[in-house]
Amino acid sequence: MSVELDVFVGNTTIMDEEVYQLWLDGYTVNDAVKVRMEGGVLEECEASADVLLSDTMDQYRTFQMCERLLHSPAKLANQLLFQIPPHRQVVLIERYYTFDDAFVREVLGKKLSKGTKKDLDDVSAKTNVTLKSCRRQFDNFKRVFKVVEELKGPLVENIRQHFLLSDKLARDYAAIVFFANNRFETGKRKLQYLTFQDFAFCAGQLINNWTVGAVDNMVEDMDVDLDKEFLQELKELKILITDKDLLDQHKSLVCTALRGKTKAFNEMEANFKVRIKSHGHHILHVLAHLLAHGHFIEPCRSDRWTTADMRLYLTHYTNSAHILDTFKHQVVWDRYMGVVKSCIFKMYHD
Repeated sequence: MSVELDVFVGNTTIMDEEVYQLWLDGYTVNDAVKVRMEGGVLEECEASADVLLSDTMDQYRTFQMCERLLHSPAKLANQLLFQIPPHRQVVLIERYYTFDDAFVREVLGKKLSKGTKKDLDDVSAKTNVTLKSCRRQFDNFKRVFKVVEELKGPLVENIRQHFLLSDKLARDYAAIVFFANNRFETGKRKLQYLTFQDFAFCAGQLINNWTVGAVDNMVEDMDVDLDKEFLQELKELKILITDKDLLDQHKSLVCTALRGKTKAFNEMEANFKVRIKSHGHHILHVLAHLLAHGHFIEPCRSDRWTTADMRLYLTHYTNSAHILDTFKHQVVWDRYMGVVKSCIFKMYHD
């Protein structure tokens, strides 16, 4: 008895993006099959449940074999085991390194160590991200950190080139590396309303203006370590709050500029809130201090300032210092307040 069989042979590795995402999300094979069935794939492909199970298992095996290459994305293009078109390689890499905002928000600023990794069970339960996915994301953070921490040159560009990520994702990883290196306190109760993207924006501001790389673009750790000379120079700004005459002049200039322009003027005049935090180690936690310690944002939120009020106040507060004849530290002032203003504008959710 003869049997006719149609066979197609090819060398391109077949990868279903939906199955890949289920694998990345930490679904088991059986759970992935259920999700695919609920999505109507059996009717769409006119296949049986056994065939769907076999296909899912086969693709999971392929992803697992590819994973070691994804740890060093540049190797993916040069290997011969899997014939994966370039455009598909881009998708595989980008998705592998994409992370959940809820997860990164929980680990942001923490040391990327074994101790933190042990706590991922709790993070998984809190964020509703599977433990397997949490571990993959954490390991990705740690891997990127280790590769780029000693490289010369711009941090974002180093990440983009070594891991072949999009510019947006590379910038997000730069923020993660920066916060992990400087151990910013992002987990305080009063900071919980802030999203990862709020912090990522602020990290970009700090990297571009306050790191060694802001003044020398070819030094080690250029975008990871804050400029120590700048931190020392910040101490000079204390004169704005320690010299009473200067403080009174500054307040008078700011209030004169604000009078009649906002309904919040009385509160602004009664509570001259901005305080320069230039004491050594405090600057490493400037964002946390601005928020959690009530130095600026929290009181303004309590007084129900609008975003427009905030912008108006900070603009005049910054510009008025330029008029003070006895204030001789304008360059440092502008470098400091430029970042502080940008960060506050981003973080102030009225």
